[in-house]
Amino acid sequence: MPRNKYPEETRQKIIEAAIKTFQDKGFEQSTILDIVANMDGLTRGAFYHHFKSKDEVLKAITDILFYGESPFERVRHEKGLNGLQKLRKAFKLNVAESNNELRLASESLLESPQFFLENMKFNAILGKEFIQPLIEEGARDGSIKVENPRLIAELTIMLFSIWLTPAIFSGDIKYLEDKAMLSNEILTTLGLPLFDEEFLEIGEEYVEIMADIMEKHSADAKTDNSNTKQS
Repeated sequence: MPRNKYPEETRQKIIEAAIKTFQDKGFEQSTILDIVANMDGLTRGAFYHHFKSKDEVLKAITDILFYGESPFERVRHEKGLNGLQKLRKAFKLNVAESNNELRLASESLLESPQFFLENMKFNAILGKEFIQPLIEEGARDGSIKVENPRLIAELTIMLFSIWLTPAIFSGDIKYLEDKAMLSNEILTTLGLPLFDEEFLEIGEEYVEIMADIMEKHSADAKTDNSNTKQS
């Protein structure tokens, strides 16, 4: 058998096929054969050349989602910004630069205990090592007025990673917008006015994009189920 000249491209195709499969069927219900069916002509042998199991693919997706370049790290050392401005910019970049298809897939993966645990571990690190230092910087320069930066950092990450996550608390666009506004009121009352006008606009665009993607995947899933029944 000839050697694959483009192993990274093949690996990426497998990951993309897995993402689509996990979106459509959920992680627990998906099989390796389901993933292979979405691999655009690649064989099961190609899958096993790069991954031993679907759990290993999940680990690869986790690495892409959680451990790439962080906007919180990028803004930490920027000059001319106070702590609040850095925090706002980091959150805006995190939303604006996100791969929405991949983010939606990550939400469908929350049913996996392994992924959920990895997600919680990452968020704990994000809160302690990135968000808390920016809140502390804001407390020193006067742009943020909180009494306990650690607790506010933990609350902030819990709001974003759990309460504002549609896969855990689902609802229509208005429901999501209402939760965002209430989150803003909570944080502002505690001394962290995170949501400025630009942030809210980015958030509205993000909610609309995610709603469109979710609707598209729901329609695709219904079509696939209909075709399966007919066959």
